[in-house]
Amino acid sequence: MKFAFDLAVKTALRKPFRSLVTALLAALLAFSVFAGGFTVISLRNGLDCYQKRLGADIVVTPNAAKGHGTVDDILLQGVTGNYYMSQKEIDKIAAAEGVAAVSQQFFLTSAKASCCSTRVQIIGFDPETDFTVLPWIAESRSGGCPPGEVVVGANINVPADRTVTFYGQDYPVAAQLESTGTGLDAAVYADRETVVGMAKSAARLLETSPFQGVDIATAASAVLIKVAEGVDVQTVADDINIHVTKVQATPARSMVSGIAQGLQGVSGVIGALIGAVWALALIVLIVVFALLSNERKKEFAVLRAVGASRRVLTRVMACEAALVSGVGALVGAGLALLVSIPLSGTLKNALSLPFLRPGAGVIVILFIGALILSVLAGLLTAGASARKITGGETGLLLREDT
Repeated sequence: MKFAFDLAVKTALRKPFRSLVTALLAALLAFSVFAGGFTVISLRNGLDCYQKRLGADIVVTPNAAKGHGTVDDILLQGVTGNYYMSQKEIDKIAAAEGVAAVSQQFFLTSAKASCCSTRVQIIGFDPETDFTVLPWIAESRSGGCPPGEVVVGANINVPADRTVTFYGQDYPVAAQLESTGTGLDAAVYADRETVVGMAKSAARLLETSPFQGVDIATAASAVLIKVAEGVDVQTVADDINIHVTKVQATPARSMVSGIAQGLQGVSGVIGALIGAVWALALIVLIVVFALLSNERKKEFAVLRAVGASRRVLTRVMACEAALVSGVGALVGAGLALLVSIPLSGTLKNALSLPFLRPGAGVIVILFIGALILSVLAGLLTAGASARKITGGETGLLLREDT
């Protein structure tokens, strides 16, 4: 085995062009497998986390929210806006047949000014009725979100003094939430009374108040609904849309299914591209080894003449292919790793889908998988070429060049 490995190293160094072509193809394979797999896994992670964080059967928003995009835009992309429904409408929603529990949320958009640390969507929730935000906060800290403090999403830069400013008031940061891969990561959360206090400060500071005609003490931007067991979610949503004016009730499953369809489409395209790249590289490798096989016939015939068995010659080609493909695959997978992680935010925005990077363990497995697939392609083509070269009679191979 040592003889085969040493000879493979010398052969690879003696034929740099052939080695470079093989390494580049292996690098392309590894890059496509890692980058494609990383993207698909991140999308699936994002969808799973989105389903978990949504936590409601139905999301009800005022019709005014349509001017800021769909509910998906608001939750997935973090589209900011101030829009509200009255207490009268909220009471009608809560009284709808089949509704088991409701929880209100109050949205406030911070301003791009000296009064605020950054422009984000501030979400006020009711700790007494909430069933979506508090379980999420519990993963980062116990005790929920104390009055007068805020909890920030994973994408918010927390100052060293752990204090943020909104409309002239300072608020301690109680905790930073785990990433979800959605627009929720760019939001700030606090109990409703704290956010209403921010809204009152905003009304005093801003030249044009966004709350004209709105009782900010009782209004809500969204109502999250849990449907009673055994009741059809779509039926409850339709009933609210028919009997409650100026609101739009959207079943959570329709939001998730729409995202899942988009994810399936993107995953299919990525899978097809990976398959096409792998097949193309395999074909090119076969062609390259076939063209070079005649060149190596005499070399292998000489080795056969001095006593090398067909098995040894096959090992030589396998070692050479594994060595060159391995180096190329390592470069390609490493480059994909360096590109995928820093550009994941850009990719998330481009796809407009939940995007949550996998953990270190999954990345390591993906990296090793990309290496194995790339080296396997090199070994397959080397094996086919070795059988062709070593299959002939030694004397005939030697006489071909005479």
